[in-house]
Amino acid sequence: MSESPEQTSKRKADHLKICLNDDVNYKEKTTGFEYYDFVHYCITEVDYNKIDLSTEIFGKKLNYPFLISSMTGGAKEAENINRQLAEIANKLNIAMGVGSQRQALSDDSYLKSYRIIREKAPDIPLFANIGAYQIAKTEKPEHLSERLVEMINADALIIHVNPLQELVQEEGETDFSGLLKNIKRITRKTAIPVIVKEVGAGISKKAAKKLLDVGVKAIDVAGAGGTSWSAVEMKRNNEMHDYFRDWGIPTAEALRDVNKLRKKYDFVLISSGGINDGVKIAKSIAMGANLAAAAGVVLKILFEQGEEALRNNIVNWFDEVKKIMYLTGCSNIKELMNTKLQRRKF
Repeated sequence: MSESPEQTSKRKADHLKICLNDDVNYKEKTTGFEYYDFVHYCITEVDYNKIDLSTEIFGKKLNYPFLISSMTGGAKEAENINRQLAEIANKLNIAMGVGSQRQALSDDSYLKSYRIIREKAPDIPLFANIGAYQIAKTEKPEHLSERLVEMINADALIIHVNPLQELVQEEGETDFSGLLKNIKRITRKTAIPVIVKEVGAGISKKAAKKLLDVGVKAIDVAGAGGTSWSAVEMKRNNEMHDYFRDWGIPTAEALRDVNKLRKKYDFVLISSGGINDGVKIAKSIAMGANLAAAAGVVLKILFEQGEEALRNNIVNWFDEVKKIMYLTGCSNIKELMNTKLQRRKF
């Protein structure tokens, strides 16, 4: 039986509370970035003050290759959180994804919590969002996707795939049959760029290839090493199984594998899952990511320290990226994407 908007709202509020107050990160598995190092380039001739951190995504220029990833949708607290995040994204000129818009499809009272993002950030790349189950079980997915995009004047649609989370969630919806067929209908019948992201367990090369074959324009690997959404759901159920808490593909490994598909496919690659500093951002880009993205750490900094602190943190992360670019002889993001990392010998 499907949840009511009120039940979904309560579940989303539970998620926020648990993410902010409980330890729900991966327990033993890491992002994998610590196994790779940059190669120091001692004869760099890059002018540090002229390093260009800007990039372009879906036809819009960004000051930094960064996405505030989808995290809040449908909870009563979402409107204020989204307003603050949108103001930060607008000031920094970075991209932003909204949380699942599921509730707003059936209850107009939730619309404002999503629309405020575009009001506060009129020009940034903004991504709509809905779950894979809703896409899989919709008779006319192209109409649904158009509604979601029009709701917030979005530049693309994120479809989040979360089989592990649904599997351990008491209210979980585990029948994703029809998903690829319906994604193909969206990409064939509309001009909406489709992004597919995991929620923390990673996307494999095999899965990414199938998604690209049906017309998906961007892959967000959302790998293991940050927030474990299976841990979040198990916390709600007052149970914890470490095996499934640590299930997933480390972010670095997912990135490296999916990036190999660039030999055949043209797509945007997004790195998320445990991204919480400039070093991981720089390594993500060197592994092929067009954008790095974060959610959990962004939410914690916002709640614990406020808007200005979050804005400063993101700027400081990219100051670190800039230093790495200088020491590796890179003057722009494209050159950083072509920088080779070396596997660390332990």
